[in-house]
Amino acid sequence: MIDDAVIGEGTVVRQPDMVNIYRCSIGKDCKIAAFVEIGEGVIIGDRCKIQAFCFIPWGVSIGNDVFIGPNVVFTNVKYPPSPKSEWLKTVVEDEVSIGASASILSGITIGKGAFIATGAVVTKDVPPGALVAGVPARISKRSTK
Repeated sequence: MIDDAVIGEGTVVRQPDMVNIYRCSIGKDCKIAAFVEIGEGVIIGDRCKIQAFCFIPWGVSIGNDVFIGPNVVFTNVKYPPSPKSEWLKTVVEDEVSIGASASILSGITIGKGAFIATGAVVTKDVPPGALVAGVPARISKRSTK
């Protein structure tokens, strides 16, 4: 179901009857796979690719040229169930890659060009260009750019 979403030119939603996209903004030239849920108020930039079975709730903002692998889950509360007043915002900056089955906890920022390894559980901010892996995710490498 696509409900009142603003979807940019050239964006492709695979099997639109198998997604839940609610009152959000998706940029141009994005690719959204089946079985994805994108919540109200989410902002997704241009040229992003979101693989199957991802969950992106209210409070998440995703930059341009971001890759999100299958089964990635974002959260927006630390201790559910919580009233909306306790929900936290999460920011994913441009050119980030998030590997399959990663979990991104609420209230953090993932810096430009960072790489989140498969299965990582991200519990705190990730600096630009860093590679994080593990549970909880720790920096294993920094970009030399």
